[in-house]
Amino acid sequence: MPFCSKCGAEVTEDEKFCATCGAPMEIEQVRVSPRDMITVTTPTVPGYRVKRVIAVVTGLTARTRGVGGKVVAGIESMFGGEVSAFTSEIEKARVEAMDRMKEQARRMGANAIIGLDIETSDVLQGTILISATGTAVVIEPE
Repeated sequence: MPFCSKCGAEVTEDEKFCATCGAPMEIEQVRVSPRDMITVTTPTVPGYRVKRVIAVVTGLTARTRGVGGKVVAGIESMFGGEVSAFTSEIEKARVEAMDRMKEQARRMGANAIIGLDIETSDVLQGTILISATGTAVVIEPE
């Protein structure tokens, strides 16, 4: 199903205007699965040109460790080295934040995200916030 490139609302194939924001529908609607979306940290994608910049997109997720995870992490930290209990949770959170960002971009009609930035923050004691931010764009081969 196509999406409005201005507001991200779903539209039907035969609509000429978005029912949500009133924007005219383009002849060419971009459809891409978040899994297939090109996502880069750079401002360009080699071999492609940016046809249209849509908007800044963000995906957030907050994670906390349960009591069992804290016990395992405490035992691992006594021996030194990597605390795998925390590493696996942070990796899951990173993937979730990126998936949310890609889904937001897809809803807006993007087929790529450039300028990806991933940040972590401690928001509460024992709670970590992972944010993925980038620019949703439509790209085409050069």
